[in-house]
Amino acid sequence: MSTFTTRTLTTKSTPANDSDAGSITWDGPDDSGNPFNFSHAKKWRVTLLACFMTFVIQMNGTSMTSAAEQINESFQVSDESFPHSYWPIIYAVLIIFLIPQAVAQNFATLIVTRIFTGGCSATLANITGGILSDIWRDGRAKSFGTSLFIWGLLAGLNMGPVIGSVIVHYTTWRWIFYSQIAFYSAMFPILYFGLPEVRPDVILTQRARNLRKATKFSVYAEAEKQHINIGEILRQTVVRPTKMLCTEAVVFSFGMWSAFCVGTAYMFTQSIVQVYAALYGWTYYPTGLIQCALVVGEIIGLIASLGQDELYFRSARKNTEEPGAPIPEARLYLSIPASFVGLAGGLFYFAWTSYSSIAWIVPTIALGLVGFGMFCSVTAVTTYILDAYAKYAASAIAGAAFLENILAAFLPLATQSMYRGLGFHWASSLLGFLALGLSFVPVVLFMFGRNIRKKSPFMRESVYNYDEVAVGDLECGVFHA
Repeated sequence: MSTFTTRTLTTKSTPANDSDAGSITWDGPDDSGNPFNFSHAKKWRVTLLACFMTFVIQMNGTSMTSAAEQINESFQVSDESFPHSYWPIIYAVLIIFLIPQAVAQNFATLIVTRIFTGGCSATLANITGGILSDIWRDGRAKSFGTSLFIWGLLAGLNMGPVIGSVIVHYTTWRWIFYSQIAFYSAMFPILYFGLPEVRPDVILTQRARNLRKATKFSVYAEAEKQHINIGEILRQTVVRPTKMLCTEAVVFSFGMWSAFCVGTAYMFTQSIVQVYAALYGWTYYPTGLIQCALVVGEIIGLIASLGQDELYFRSARKNTEEPGAPIPEARLYLSIPASFVGLAGGLFYFAWTSYSSIAWIVPTIALGLVGFGMFCSVTAVTTYILDAYAKYAASAIAGAAFLENILAAFLPLATQSMYRGLGFHWASSLLGFLALGLSFVPVVLFMFGRNIRKKSPFMRESVYNYDEVAVGDLECGVFHA
């Protein structure tokens, strides 16, 4: 039985008295309908299923890169002067438009439909962050769940060429899309029945509707009473993220750091093919499989994140600013060496082991280092922003994600010309120098983070009071604290 109250929806509340009739909220702090009160088994089922969804959806964006030669032959397209065959991997817009991709009779159809599926896959992949925030209170489980989500994003992206190369090796490039249609269709009922509704406002709205239908009482959830106009929606989803990107040094610098990692991951879908084909005479099949090295590095990073979480939660003992709460800068411990040694060092290592006289396993180890560095860096960006910006985290992450999407969309278009013009060694070295410069970002924040947070109006306003977060502060259920 639900409680009637006129108070704002909270994630934890106590029953109200009879005079508060009119609104519905949770039936006390132990309400079983509150996603925070789901059993641990149910929470982990939802977490693993959502992260798996992210993983398989991300493969959609890069799986066709292994079929570039076959697609070129089918549509008489050449990559000699421009990487035309890579236009469709723009990370922008899934399932309905997979059909015309599979049966496309011209290259334009493939490009246009990829735009739509890119947008759909991006939306599906990123809702996992909101799901995690709705079912886990702050703690080790939520922290590891966030790391698992980031792993799904990056590993899915890197596994795309691997799966694509296997499919093309045994069938044709069209089966990349046929197989996705079959697999995603088979997954639909599993996701539909396996992922319960976890948005508090939606759950309470459903309760209110059921009560109105059963009792004829005029009772409403707070979400039903709030009429947000277009201007307010634009302010929260466009204006605020843009403002934070332009005025918050942390959002911009962390956004560039994360965007570089994601952009580099997309560049590798082409540069690895170029390097291994030229040095060792490999075809699309082994050059696709070799990208597993990046995923291995990311798996190591995921395991290492358990140690990072331990250091983070231990930092609560030293927090004089907010006793008992972990220090946000403690999120950066692992990312600093991972960025310098893994990301930057791995890129230089890959650059200067790109010789035909050096065994293929040597530059492949470098790819593993880069994968480790990318995972640790992107995870640090996400978790730090969640901690430091609290209720404004969704807007901050949206600002950083804008930079990620821009680089993911356009960096791959420059990859072939860059590696041809600069050569394998200096092209990868250029990326290494950029990574080296960006690796100082977490160092600066680690040293001066407390003062930076005090000067930021958004961070100052963000208070770690998770038991009293109002509906208006949840920011559409995406990465809210």
